[in-house]
Amino acid sequence: MKKLILISGTMGIGKSTITEELSKQTKQSVYLDGDWCWMMNPFIVNEENKDMVINNIHFLLNSFINNSMINVIYFCWVMDEQKIVDRVLNGIALEDIDVQHFSLIASPEKLQKNFEGDITTGKRTLSDLQRSLDRLPKYTELRSRKIDISHYSVAETVSKIRKIILASS
Repeated sequence: MKKLILISGTMGIGKSTITEELSKQTKQSVYLDGDWCWMMNPFIVNEENKDMVINNIHFLLNSFINNSMINVIYFCWVMDEQKIVDRVLNGIALEDIDVQHFSLIASPEKLQKNFEGDITTGKRTLSDLQRSLDRLPKYTELRSRKIDISHYSVAETVSKIRKIILASS
C-alpha cells in the first residue's frame, strides 16, 4: 500500500529539511514541498492564487500516486488549519493510500533558534519570526500526530518519524 506522509508546521520550524531527509532515507519515495507550487514574484495571496496552488498540489500528488515506481510520497507545507489539510486531501485519489499526518511543533525558543541563521542570510525577517510564533499554537488543533522537536536534532526527528511510519507497515 502506498503511503502519503503529510508534514505540517509553522514557517521556519524545519519542515523542508526534515522532509527532504526523510525522502533521502526512503527508497522509492518522492518529496514535494508545497511552497514549490507557489513560486510567484510578486507573491500575492488571493483566492485565484490559492486555487492555483491547490490545483498544482493535487496534480503533482495524484501523479505521484499513479506512478508505479513511487511507494512513499512526502508532502510538506504550512498547513495551519484543518480546512487546508482537508482541501489538499479532498482532491487526491486516496483509495488504497495510507495517509499519515505529522505536525511539527516546538518551543518558541527552538523556533527562534531555527530562524537565526535564516535572518542572518536574509532568507527570513524578524516579522516572519513573529508571524511564525503567532501561528505555532494552531498546529496543536490539527487532526495529526504532533512531533515536538524542541529538544531534537533533525536526524533525531527524522528517526522518530521514520519509526512511526515503518511501524504502520
